[in-house]
Amino acid sequence: MKNIAIKFTKIMIAAAILTSCNPFEIDEIQDPNNPSVGSVSNNASPEQIQFLITGLEARHRSYVSNVVRAWGTFGREVWNFNASDPRFQTDWLGQNGRVPDRSYFGFGNTGGGSWASPYQAIKQADVLIVAGENTESITTEAKSAVVGFAKTIQGYQFMIPANWVYSNGIRMDVKDPLNPGPFVSYPEALDAIKVILDEGDAALQAAGTGDFPFTLTSGFDGYNTITTLRQVNRAILARLNAYRQDWQGVLTAVDASFINLNGELNAGPAHPYGAAPDLFNPIYYLPNAAVNTIIVVHPSMLDDATPGDRRVEEKFFERDQPVVVTTDAGALTGNYQDGRWDSNTDPIPFIRNEELILLKAEAHAQLDQTSEAIAAINIIRNAAGIGNYTGSTDKDALIDEILYQRRYSLWAEPWGHRWIDARRYDRLDEIDTSYDSGTIFTEFPHPQAELSWDEYVGD
Repeated sequence: MKNIAIKFTKIMIAAAILTSCNPFEIDEIQDPNNPSVGSVSNNASPEQIQFLITGLEARHRSYVSNVVRAWGTFGREVWNFNASDPRFQTDWLGQNGRVPDRSYFGFGNTGGGSWASPYQAIKQADVLIVAGENTESITTEAKSAVVGFAKTIQGYQFMIPANWVYSNGIRMDVKDPLNPGPFVSYPEALDAIKVILDEGDAALQAAGTGDFPFTLTSGFDGYNTITTLRQVNRAILARLNAYRQDWQGVLTAVDASFINLNGELNAGPAHPYGAAPDLFNPIYYLPNAAVNTIIVVHPSMLDDATPGDRRVEEKFFERDQPVVVTTDAGALTGNYQDGRWDSNTDPIPFIRNEELILLKAEAHAQLDQTSEAIAAINIIRNAAGIGNYTGSTDKDALIDEILYQRRYSLWAEPWGHRWIDARRYDRLDEIDTSYDSGTIFTEFPHPQAELSWDEYVGD
């Protein structure tokens, strides 16, 4: 898949003639490696729209590496070992008093896959929406399909920076990069994201019920019709509504999603990967790989596991030899690494049936619908080989059970579920730091690049 980079800066060349009274003459030169907005904003061809859709899928996966490694570290699902740069251990674990600041490693300066990449995907979607709406080269239904797909991806991507900075808020209005809108609070951002997802669903509904009119990558195999894309949209909304604590909204969205209580738990759309010129799966590491760069399973995941849990056996690979790194806070030892991937071209699901079943269980529990919550919990428990739930049926006990099952079912997925789950239930202090003597972070300030931009435009 070609990675399309939509850039809104242009190369400027100034020529000054010192002996002349003429002012500087500045010529705009288009970046030949990236499409200009103007080239697709008026009557884009089907080929140009296809190009933008493929590029949006590429942008859609750019967050995966940093979010899995960083958020997984914050929630102590994993440790990210990197022998050449100790900050992956010391800074990300908050050792020896290190705290997030505007230049925080892996987030604060360039943002990388943490801050800049989601907004690049959001902007790519904006360009696609403009191209789809302002062309006469495709049908009205196809226009709606394009807009619906773009807004579905936008909704997903906005949730990434929102959860990085949490109560510090994010910008939702970024259509004009030179005049971005104000920061809005976390609840306001979640509500605005819901509007985007609902608009996407409405646009997809207006597109009819046939196949999506353009080609999606293999990551959307099984989800490349209008009907199934609407189901993906509603699945993302179910996750969002849990953050919004709209429990009936969770159930409504889940019911309209691709949930299947009797189906394959891994079913769902994915980020595809492949050999060059594509990108390899960014969180695949060879079994028993050297310490240079590797994700290891946090020891507490083994400590707290239920005996016989198949998820531990299937997801955690026991190394022949432990891997050890030493920081200024002491030594860290990893005995297990990620065993989910067979090769470096395996796709990575970004929302799965298993998560939807757990969201259903959580919503039922919150609404005091005990039997429905336990029925959903038992689907997950029996799939893991640990039998039916036999504990207390009061709400607090059920939520404890659901959060525990989410910890193992959704381990190290491209979202950092445990960190967010612990925060939304005010349980960050329950995350085990005894192995690394670190700190559990709640949120991050806006990165340095964002602050510099504010100063530049005079905010």
